[in-house]
Amino acid sequence: MIHYKLLFMHQPQGRDPDRLLPAEPVTRAIARDLYDRVADAPIVSPHGHVPIGWLADDIPFADPTALFVTHDHYVTRLLHASGIDLARLGVGGRAVDPRAAWRLFAEHWHLFAGTASGYWIDEELSQVLGIDERLAPATADAVYDRVADAIARPEWRPRALFERFGIEVLATTDDPLDDLSRHTALSGQLPGRVLPTFRPDRYVDPDAEGFVQNVERLLASSSSPSTFGRYLDALTERRRYFIEHGAVSADHGVEEPFTVDLDAAAAEQLFQTVISGRAGAAERRLFRGHMLFQMARMSVDDGLVMTLHAGVLRNHSSRTHLEYGADSGHDIPVPVDFTRGLRPLLEAFGLASGFHLVLFAIDESVYSREIAPLAGFYPSVFIGAPWWFLDAPDAIGRFRSAVTETAGFSRGSGFIDDTRAFLSIPVRHDTARRADSAFLARLVAEGRIQLDDAERIADDLVGPLPRRVFKL
Repeated sequence: MIHYKLLFMHQPQGRDPDRLLPAEPVTRAIARDLYDRVADAPIVSPHGHVPIGWLADDIPFADPTALFVTHDHYVTRLLHASGIDLARLGVGGRAVDPRAAWRLFAEHWHLFAGTASGYWIDEELSQVLGIDERLAPATADAVYDRVADAIARPEWRPRALFERFGIEVLATTDDPLDDLSRHTALSGQLPGRVLPTFRPDRYVDPDAEGFVQNVERLLASSSSPSTFGRYLDALTERRRYFIEHGAVSADHGVEEPFTVDLDAAAAEQLFQTVISGRAGAAERRLFRGHMLFQMARMSVDDGLVMTLHAGVLRNHSSRTHLEYGADSGHDIPVPVDFTRGLRPLLEAFGLASGFHLVLFAIDESVYSREIAPLAGFYPSVFIGAPWWFLDAPDAIGRFRSAVTETAGFSRGSGFIDDTRAFLSIPVRHDTARRADSAFLARLVAEGRIQLDDAERIADDLVGPLPRRVFKL
């Protein structure tokens, strides 16, 4: 018997080429062949958060700390949980010595062993940047210098990386009142497409910061009076503007996937109560539910794919939110009910021709109980890829197991990286391709599907499927 330590002691330097693939030799060989088919396929990324300014202005990345630590709440939240003040990491715009913050990160790098973010950062350093030194307190400065040297060169600016990464489609997330001039300026400048995405949350959620002022700005942009009908018209007009500039989807982030259809008089009365600031919690919930219904109606009318990201309680720590603002690492998942919550929406639009509704969840229990059955019946419903806390190797495997027996592979969205960390885009897509190859290989090895079916599915998942679902 060969001791396991000997196996790992004699591995070549660098990453294991079979990482994330099954350990059993026969299944691993099948998975390796499936992965090789898709490893270099173009990246189709129809939902993400890379700022359009990075590409339009081809802005160099500032420093290694800004690139890997400060703006990555996967990283900062775990460091915070271990007693590190977020201010020392530059969160919330705090001034910080980037090298000192990087050393602090390296000192606590061991905390990320086994985490998805630890895997991604290892991949970014080794596979994207070509740095084979392992991050540790003793190597912190050397790794920092190598990253800093790389990102200072022209070939590491966003546009050059966009081409090197093989990105075919990249969607940004944009405010409805954005003039999209940077998208216009960027058109034709890259080998792939960069598309805007309509994100109306702050204009349709009464609990959003600055909601009333945002609605006033929306109505002023179209010279509309403050009536519910004109409010809907203004949103419709902005959606049309986005479509004219290449948008294919509208994204909606909600804590609760609740929908309700109100008659015109009730909707008008509720709208006036909400914008006056007099609405209670129940009325604000009702307004959110009716606006989610209206967003679906608009998608039926104009063809924008409707993506729904549900189940996150934002800004769980009031103190942290006050000190560091939103997106500082304390958004926490909550249970959701898609089946009852979306029934009014699906009763009205679930069978509508051309309507595409992509459902994303962080509550894993809903995959097999609700989302897969919904997608397995309604032609309009598609299963969103594992998102946020779940876009990790083991979670992707659990996701596949939960949805495949009910809805197969064709009712999914394809992988969605949902990231603003630009260097992580190829890493996250590679992770999904490896995890999906592992899952397919197991089905082949167990005699549940044929190899040629697995090959066809692997090819479909990385390109044709997301193109169909997002109407690309």
